[in-house]
Amino acid sequence: MSQIKQNSAYDVLKIPDFRHFIIARTVLMFGINMLATVVAWQVFDIVFKQSGEKSANYALGLIGLSEFIPFIIVTLIGGYVADIFDRKKIIKYCISFYVLCAISLWYLSTKGHHWVDTFGVLPIYFVIGCSGFMRGFLGPAQSSYQAQLIPKELFGNAATWSTMSWHLGSVGGPAIGGLIYAITHSPSVVYKIVAGLALLGLILFFLIKTPSSRPSKAQSQEGLFKSVQSGLQFVFKNPMLLGALSLDMFAVLFGGAVAMLPSFAKLILNAGPEGLGLLRAAPAVGAITMAAILAHYPITKHAGKILLAAVAGFGICTILFAISTNFYFSLLMLAGTGFFDDVSMVIRGTIVQLFTPDEMRGRVSSVNSLFIGSSNELGAYESGLAASGMGLVPSVLFGGFMTLLVVCITWLKAPQMKNLDL
Repeated sequence: MSQIKQNSAYDVLKIPDFRHFIIARTVLMFGINMLATVVAWQVFDIVFKQSGEKSANYALGLIGLSEFIPFIIVTLIGGYVADIFDRKKIIKYCISFYVLCAISLWYLSTKGHHWVDTFGVLPIYFVIGCSGFMRGFLGPAQSSYQAQLIPKELFGNAATWSTMSWHLGSVGGPAIGGLIYAITHSPSVVYKIVAGLALLGLILFFLIKTPSSRPSKAQSQEGLFKSVQSGLQFVFKNPMLLGALSLDMFAVLFGGAVAMLPSFAKLILNAGPEGLGLLRAAPAVGAITMAAILAHYPITKHAGKILLAAVAGFGICTILFAISTNFYFSLLMLAGTGFFDDVSMVIRGTIVQLFTPDEMRGRVSSVNSLFIGSSNELGAYESGLAASGMGLVPSVLFGGFMTLLVVCITWLKAPQMKNLDL
């Protein structure tokens, strides 16, 4: 691949295959976030009517746990698979499987009512668990394949656009999903749309012409256990990789309030499903704003200090959201969490791409996914468990202050992160 120096914020978008990749990823994330919003409201509504607020809060946390358990089981294997087999094919198979998950949720909401009547929300948890299984293979393959589409000189630029595409899907998905649910009072229409969007994303991936790289003979003969072990050792022996992943994991593990948004929307902010959609979209609006800034003014110098300041800003916005009773101020604070979180995502994504050799991208990406999954899905369970135990607002306040504590510990104990330059 020819050497290209970044001259503008749009250089990486001049590569046709990367454009198809980004559009496909945006469409897929749009559908995934539509589904996540409607599932959360559907589960909260069912359990709230049956058992009350505390059980409904805990049920929201179980959504994250039901996705996290299968994800954590297969994600390291997914990295090994991405380094051994055709990454492009893995992506296509995973998206096809996700279409089946969306169709299954549609069935449970229409013709499969007897399953919900008999087993409660357990069938919904099962389908979400299947989607977590899919994500364990999709994440490493997608991240590894993206690096093959572009020259190394544009990795930072690509990381910015990649996070922006992720958040673009996170803006429209929750808002549109919540609005459709509010109008129809049924999640089935949303699930059909999600299946259609996933199919569109699959078609776009078929338009990408760059072949997936092939592993070396020695790499192909390396066993599963040894291969996974080498990927873990690579990350844990690299202080920059380990520091960036750990900081992000612990900050979002404690500081994430997204899992509790249905409860905030209904009990504190007096908002319906459409309000929940706006609340879920707000962090992505903030993230897109920051991504647009970083596309034109990429972070190079003092990246470590900027990263720590951004995580602290994330924690402060979480605290202010927790004590807010005004819908519009809550939207602003959630947008603030996304604004600061995008800095962490871009820096982490750039570090992972720059510090990882191509033959290990799948395994390192799976470890990255492991950290992200721990912070998101396990964090959702932690939020639900804390809310059911100490109360909704105190639990989010606790998370925000724990995020600030993580920043202080990192500043004092990890000087290599504090002094990081890109």
